[in-house]
Amino acid sequence: MSKLDEQILSVLGTGEPRDMILEKILRVVLPHFHSETGTIHFLDSENRLLYLAAQVGLPPQMLEVVKTIPVGKGIAGQVILQNKPVTICNLQTDTSGVAKPGAKQTGVGGALCVPLRDGDKTVGTIGIGTMRQHEFTGEETLELEEIGRLIGRVFKL
Repeated sequence: MSKLDEQILSVLGTGEPRDMILEKILRVVLPHFHSETGTIHFLDSENRLLYLAAQVGLPPQMLEVVKTIPVGKGIAGQVILQNKPVTICNLQTDTSGVAKPGAKQTGVGGALCVPLRDGDKTVGTIGIGTMRQHEFTGEETLELEEIGRLIGRVFKL
């Protein structure tokens, strides 16, 4: 088990309210990945919507945009639709159509979003972003997926 996993498990075990725990996890995760922004969304599979549970570093005008995300829309929505990680090297110049037009307002360059999983069931997403152009490696993706499993086992919508 990595030191980061141990830190996350320690935060998960504090018994604090869920939103406080999730924000603390983001504050531990972001420096590890040299990232400035992070979000955690939980999936309401019946309504096919993702609901923001925690965020760090997003500009205030973005909060309303990312509060509720339909499955299939934006980066987090694509993660759920495809049931796999989505990464963008530079959100500012991306032309794939995956990111919502408003996502450029974040100022984020590189972005990585992975599923939160409880066993085989996807229960949400965790996403991180850097203010610089950055292509997340396979190793970084696997590491964030493991964090997604730790969170997904404990929390659901």
